Order: sequence, then structure tokens, then C-alpha cells
Amino acid sequence: MTAHRTRTELDGALDDLRAAPKDEGVLEMIVRRPAIGARDVLETGRLDLMEGLAGDTWSKRGSSRTTDGSPHPHMQLTVMSTRVIDLLTGDRTAWPIAGDQLYVDMDLSLENLPAGTRLAVGDAIIEVSAQPHTGCDKFVARFGLDAMKFVNSPLGRQLNLRGINAIVVKEGDIRVGDIVRKTS
Repeated sequence: MTAHRTRTELDGALDDLRAAPKDEGVLEMIVRRPAIGARDVLETGRLDLMEGLAGDTWSKRGSSRTTDGSPHPHMQLTVMSTRVIDLLTGDRTAWPIAGDQLYVDMDLSLENLPAGTRLAVGDAIIEVSAQPHTGCDKFVARFGLDAMKFVNSPLGRQLNLRGINAIVVKEGDIRVGDIVRKTS
């Protein structure tokens, strides 16, 4: 991975980030988290109503955003823009450290994908959640303070530069290279 990007470098990439496809994108990477800190890069995966990405630990992890500490039902999957993660890492092999499961080349902005928008991915359908996906201490350690300030800035939040949360609404198989398209 390259050195952490400066805010100037990040701001300079905004035109490219905004140019992501609006209605159809491509699933470029699938990452399963079988244990805390572990990552499996997959060519194919299964999206499951109860488990999220099959074999991922989402259903076993607690959330500070639920009153009982259970997994948050609206944070089953995380989806990140390939343009953003590539900007942050400069190295495709480093993408999995972000901790997201689906990496897509698509405009994830609030305007383009408001909560409730459904996306077909392979044989599955996911729905964008209203739960925000924001940078945290782990994000700072991996990508730097400027990166966290960039993705959590008002513009970064509007563009969902840290990514989006989603839930599985129709189970199915997914594959790297699948088209991701808006269905509603």
C-alpha cells in the first residue's frame, strides 16, 4: 500500500469519484470476513437473508448501534466504491483491509442511491439501508486521518465515500464481474 493520501490528493480526485456509473456498475471484488481481522477474497459468494454474505461474521458480531449489542439488522452488508478504495490504497490487493464485503464501480451517493433503493447483484437483490457507514479509528489506522476527514466531511457523506450499508432482500449467488444495477 502507498503512503496515506493527503487531503489535497483526495480532494483532487473528486471529479473521477463523481464520474462513477449511475444506473449500472460492476462488482469488482467480494470479501468475506471469516473472523475478526481475517479476509477471504472470493470469486463467487452467496448472499443470504439471515447471514448476509455466507461465511461472513456479520451475524456473530455485536453492534454498538443496537440497544442489546446484537448485530445491526440494517448493517448486514457494506458496499464500497472501487474508485474510493483504489484512491486510498493505490493497490487492488490492499482493498480488503477496508473491511467491506462488496466493492463496486458505481455512484453510491445519497442522491443516486437513497435508502430503500434496491440493487440487483448476480441472482440476489440488496436494499440500501438508511444506517450511515462512516470512517472510524480502524479506518484512520489503515488510511490516515485525512482520509477519515475526507469521507466523513459533509461532501464525503453526501457522496457516501466511505460506502453504504445494505441488507439482503432476495438471496442469490454473486460473482466478480456481475453487473450491479438499480431496480428501484
